[in-house]
Amino acid sequence: MAEELNENVMIEGFDPAKMVDQEQDHSMENWMTIYGAYQNSKILYASISGIEKVGPDGEDKKACAVVRVGSIRGLIPLEFTGAENLRHLRAMTGQDIAFMVLNYDQENGLFTGSRTKALEKMADITLRKIEEGDVIPAVIRHVGDDYMLGDIGGIQIFLPISEIRFGWIDDLHEEFKEGDALKVKVTAIDKEKKDVQVSAKALQENPWPDCVTRYQKNGEYVGTVSGVREYGVFVRLEPGVDSLSSHLKFQNVRKDDRVLVRVDNINTEKEQIRTRITRVL
Repeated sequence: MAEELNENVMIEGFDPAKMVDQEQDHSMENWMTIYGAYQNSKILYASISGIEKVGPDGEDKKACAVVRVGSIRGLIPLEFTGAENLRHLRAMTGQDIAFMVLNYDQENGLFTGSRTKALEKMADITLRKIEEGDVIPAVIRHVGDDYMLGDIGGIQIFLPISEIRFGWIDDLHEEFKEGDALKVKVTAIDKEKKDVQVSAKALQENPWPDCVTRYQKNGEYVGTVSGVREYGVFVRLEPGVDSLSSHLKFQNVRKDDRVLVRVDNINTEKEQIRTRITRVL
């Protein structure tokens, strides 16, 4: 219960007209947002703030994502979240998602929603607006060992490691995380299958074949170890240009070590340089 304000206290500079009201009730305003979204199939955005198990007593309860419009609680059943399982849904908590209102119960202060329905609508809009060659942002949803999954306006895109940038990428998890965004170029569109292919690498300047003018066979150059694998050592000579060297016989090198390498072979067609480590700096 709000306490009555004692206005008998004299305070220099106090103007009742400038009193900030922190007790405003925005619940009706929030319900109007929900009504409007339901009636007009409007997409709303909110953060997944929790997970609840919902269902009749005595039956298996279903996991639901919890979202809020102001103070009004919304539930999105697992099958409508786009998550593959409960573990995946837990990984989505704290993330902002799009959803559409399926129904509402003002008496109980609750509404239900669907993220998958929102993504379908977003995908249809995206396919109408994009063309091959467009540059658009993609939000990363999953980082794998040699690929990333992203989202462009409700459409999931697959980005293999070979289309991220020029040069060797040692560990995608070190460079990218879920929620990051990067620019990609649309390289192909199949509107019937709602499939869009993209490349971040296509937006970058290819250092080949120009880089071969800076290196020659038997020349020795300073580089930085960019990765170590059982089959060899990758050495970065310049951004986008990594050579592959054999392991040293009597010494191990680690990532970020500076080394001197001798060029054994340059293959412009395959965009490969083979080197030998002659000294660890």
